[in-house]
Amino acid sequence: MKFAFPILVLLILSSCKSDKPELLLDESEEKHPNLPAEYYDYTTPFPAHLQSGALQFFDSEPASNPITNEGATLGRVLFYDTYLSIDNTVACASCHKQELAFTDGKQFSDGVNGVTARNSMAICNLNFGFRFFWDLRALGLEQQVLMPIQDQIEMGMTLPALEAKLDTIPYYGELFEAAFGDSEITSERISRALAQFVRSIKSYRSKYDQGLANNFSNFSASELNGKTLFYNGQTRCNQCHMTENFFSPGTFNNGLDTLYADGGQGDLNGDPTRNGWFKTVTLRNIELTGPYMHDGRFRSLEEVIEHYAEDLKAHPYIGDQLTTNGEIGGPPLDINLTPQEKQDLIAFLKTLTDWGMITDVKFSDPFK
Repeated sequence: MKFAFPILVLLILSSCKSDKPELLLDESEEKHPNLPAEYYDYTTPFPAHLQSGALQFFDSEPASNPITNEGATLGRVLFYDTYLSIDNTVACASCHKQELAFTDGKQFSDGVNGVTARNSMAICNLNFGFRFFWDLRALGLEQQVLMPIQDQIEMGMTLPALEAKLDTIPYYGELFEAAFGDSEITSERISRALAQFVRSIKSYRSKYDQGLANNFSNFSASELNGKTLFYNGQTRCNQCHMTENFFSPGTFNNGLDTLYADGGQGDLNGDPTRNGWFKTVTLRNIELTGPYMHDGRFRSLEEVIEHYAEDLKAHPYIGDQLTTNGEIGGPPLDINLTPQEKQDLIAFLKTLTDWGMITDVKFSDPFK
């Protein structure tokens, strides 16, 4: 009987440990980011055509958190590090892959506790805009970058647990010191570094951007016709996807359903007039970012064009850009594009792919 008490203690301790999330790392785990001796330059400004007055109005980079090479480098490591999740399996980059313009190619994304309720959004040029996520629930990028980490489906951490965990990882002390002057790890600094890296992911090297400099002499006949269709008012594409960033900072109901299981912004704020309203994403790199819409229902650009051309659903709050009378809730448009016009429009959309951004090493996984 003299061994009964120690065995009982061990059983109790083992039981307690199994109910507690593991914060520290297994000492046998070894990884380290492979970073250049001299940090990459993350401060490259946009070219002139992406510095218009309209886009400057939407520029949300705060004076308190400008992009620095040291801060964005730390943000890059954080972005790709699976240690930011509760079980060391999911990173920000798990749902935002560079080769897919920082989406993941799935209808819904895999997290530590199941799958997400909405499609993973593309990441580029996110300094244009003040509110984030499909329903605009995040008020600024510094707030947004911490929310997936704390989401119990996506990454499952708390901020105090994250700070304690990163404090045990050898490579972070030097990175935080380079970015902020000392090695203290706080959630506020994590937020600032991640936001700097995400803001540095800039898309401006597409065939379309090159065409602006040569009057689109580099475009095929199909691409030119698609460009005309995009802008001529018939399709109304550019009424929602505005400026040279091809986006809108707001939300619209784009006629996907008559009844919405996911009400988007309407569910967030309880306003029925915003039922089915979701963020209008940039069309830059749209060729790579399927499946499309907040619920990933469309697998291809052909399906997307078919929806807008012929399959808009009547809804009391459908956006006025998509109605025959130009009023919210009006009769849905029927654009009546020919098969060739649909292909031309897709050809134009594919000129927005920025292969330079997709392959730029400074945005790549530093753990590879």
